[in-house]
Amino acid sequence: MLENKSVAVLLAGSAALWLVATQRAQAGGSDPQEFTEIERGRYLAITSDCASCHTVPGGKPFAGGRPIETPFGNIVAPNITPDLETGIGAWSEEAFDGAVRKGVRPNGARLYPAMPYNAYTKMSRDDVDAIRAYLNSLDPVSNVVIANTLPFPFNIRATMRIWDALYFKAGEFRPDPAKSAEWNRGAFLVDGPAHCGACHTPKTFLGGDRTDQYLQGSYLQGWSAPDITNDKRMGLGEWSAEDVASYLKTGHNRISAATGPMAEAVSLSTSHMTDEDTRAIAAYLKSLPGKAGIETPLPANSATMSAGNAIYRDQCSACHGIEGKGVAKLFPSVASSSIVRSNDPTTAIRMVLRGARSVGTRGEPTAPGMPSYGWQLDDGQVAAVLNYIRNSWGGAAPAIDARDVSRVRSDTAARPD
Repeated sequence: MLENKSVAVLLAGSAALWLVATQRAQAGGSDPQEFTEIERGRYLAITSDCASCHTVPGGKPFAGGRPIETPFGNIVAPNITPDLETGIGAWSEEAFDGAVRKGVRPNGARLYPAMPYNAYTKMSRDDVDAIRAYLNSLDPVSNVVIANTLPFPFNIRATMRIWDALYFKAGEFRPDPAKSAEWNRGAFLVDGPAHCGACHTPKTFLGGDRTDQYLQGSYLQGWSAPDITNDKRMGLGEWSAEDVASYLKTGHNRISAATGPMAEAVSLSTSHMTDEDTRAIAAYLKSLPGKAGIETPLPANSATMSAGNAIYRDQCSACHGIEGKGVAKLFPSVASSSIVRSNDPTTAIRMVLRGARSVGTRGEPTAPGMPSYGWQLDDGQVAAVLNYIRNSWGGAAPAIDARDVSRVRSDTAARPD
């Protein structure tokens, strides 16, 4: 989930099937439950974003081998093609279900939660059988993958029993009868196959979800995933439900554009969901109350705000405008950006230092980019311009200093673009 890659990887070997199901989704009125089992499995594999981990960019679909960064080291995603020796071809349906929804391999070994079985457990057995049917329809690929590359003692899988006891609760999604069908569908997608909490819910030192901070933003792989509750300052409070659905479907809306890990999630997953499902996710997320609290803006006449104002007018205003409003679906509105105002400024700092490229999708094929300023601005100047952006036009966020920028600059230096 590190870098944007072409969705063509996912299409290889199943182009005809993809075309049928995608045309249904684009029609805006199709129900995934009406698909054939293989079509439904393909759709569930997309909503579950399986390709993001199990396909190496440019490699064979679902053949594994992609390193997944965790705080404890890298885990390599396994081969899930129907190859009998190196994939899942010899697995029974029961064994496949056990891995996906219970985190247990056929030999009884525990999986690591880099495989989000704690979310996939929300799916039904029929859902998982459909995914298996789809994977079985693909070409088998012989590719031996050594998945566990963690250092001692994290390489001892038996320790996962403790993790599961603390953080894993098996069980299918249960609809809330007091809520609408759309809300329940959104809740299922967010907490189940789409596993949004894997990135957007803060983690404990053991890597488990802090459930009291559900979807309020987290740090992973050199990025800060934003708060996606309906919080006014740091979340989606300034987005309409239509804005959320448009962002998921096209990667762009009147306020923001998907970059970094989210660009990949849009490219491989959410842009291929039905309109009903993106609207359902939007309805659910917009129902979640925010908890960020009130922040006092930095004084407009402070040294950092004055310096940042000058830098912004010189370097940023040509695209984002003097008032920070940007251009809808082209240049993001920094005045309304929850990422910009996040208490964790990692992503904002990274984008100024290294630039960013937004995702291109069928709905919004133009993928505007932001140039890098890391070569031009020193750490103090980056901090100043971000302090100005974060605390202007009605916004408010904690001050950033040069040390924060130095940390991100150092961390990203060894990472790919």
